[in-house]
Amino acid sequence: MTPTKPFNREELDAALHTVREAVPPTPQYRWPLLAERYGCEVWVKHENHTPTGAFKVRGGLTYLEQLAEEGLPTGLVTATRGNHGQSIPFAAARYGVPVTVVVPEGNSTDKNRAMRGWGAEVLIHGRDFDEARAFANELATERGLALVPSFHPALVRGVATYALELFNAVERVDTVYVPIGMGSGICAVIAVRDLLGLDTEVVGVTAAGAPAYAESFRAGQLRPQAQARTFADGVACRDPDAGALEIILAGAARVLSVTDAEIAEAMRVLFTDTHNVAEGAGAAALAGLAQEQARQRGKRIAVILCGGNVDAAVFAAVLQGAAGGPGSPD
Repeated sequence: MTPTKPFNREELDAALHTVREAVPPTPQYRWPLLAERYGCEVWVKHENHTPTGAFKVRGGLTYLEQLAEEGLPTGLVTATRGNHGQSIPFAAARYGVPVTVVVPEGNSTDKNRAMRGWGAEVLIHGRDFDEARAFANELATERGLALVPSFHPALVRGVATYALELFNAVERVDTVYVPIGMGSGICAVIAVRDLLGLDTEVVGVTAAGAPAYAESFRAGQLRPQAQARTFADGVACRDPDAGALEIILAGAARVLSVTDAEIAEAMRVLFTDTHNVAEGAGAAALAGLAQEQARQRGKRIAVILCGGNVDAAVFAAVLQGAAGGPGSPD
């Protein structure tokens, strides 16, 4: 069965207008040292250069605009490991709507500070993202708040503007590697690829310690996991979204799993070869390319650096050779 398209071209163009009011286009650069290292032409889409340091801000803007058209609630609540939780208060502040964000225990202190900086009330609950998400659902009922999901067509539509920028700037991309958290990033790339009629392969990348989407892709159906153990918090999902999986199954070439050690190495490579800071999820796409280096020799490749919001202590440890951080199974 062909999944319903999350948006059409007119809706994508409207989303671009909405996003552009607050977020300028992010660059995509072809990095020579990455080409030398991996034996292919490597373009990096720098979503670490948005106002919140991650791609999620695009979706927050389009989601809040849709809410404003339908009738703004008195307050919002959502769950996050950090980047989604920055995007919603960033966007909601334009409408004066208060936001409560639930994060799990041990969440990034720097991301928690950033969410509060954008005006969110941050509550800590649960051992991981999925337990935090369940608590956010309870709060929505108890406090009469509107729940903002982690995956929604309006979020995907906003996020898709980064894919439109990339494909408009770089012709004939053979393969795009995209990290998978809850799925908005990869679903956006697939949808824009299809709207533009391109034959670019889209490859999803998950953490080996959080393989919910990789296992679900292999099985062709949802395969929730008992745990998600990775220092790359942006991809630490154990309960995949059915709508996202439907799009991924129909449009992705494959879904890879990379270890925390491979992610940490990709973080170091991005710093030494491009002087960009990537959080774990932000480096996962490059780790996927490294894993498939022989397969991609001589081709034109794009990797999505989806965010740079890593705690200073974690990044310092990674640069010194650590294989990961707290929560890493490696």
